[in-house]
Amino acid sequence: MERIKKKKLEDNGWKVGEIDEYLQLDKSDMAIIEMKVALAKAIVTKRKSIKESQTQMAKKIGSSQSRIAKIEHADPTVSIDLMIKSLLSLGATRKEIAKAIG
Repeated sequence: MERIKKKKLEDNGWKVGEIDEYLQLDKSDMAIIEMKVALAKAIVTKRKSIKESQTQMAKKIGSSQSRIAKIEHADPTVSIDLMIKSLLSLGATRKEIAKAIG
């Protein structure tokens, strides 16, 4: 956040901080969230690169289009296992997955 904007908010009584402070998350929680977001972005990129719809992808992994939408938005109900399975079903390699979360 811009220093000036932050100062303005604080001057008006707002508390400005980081998301992990607000949600009281530790470093491991934040790392998992960041990995899920990175995997979600990689899934969207991979799916679009092979010109596959969410419905087509859902059929590949035995799921629904709405579940794919949740995967692609890193929904808290989606496991990292399912995200990795999704990437693998799209043809991603272990190296690509490691790069995505690295």
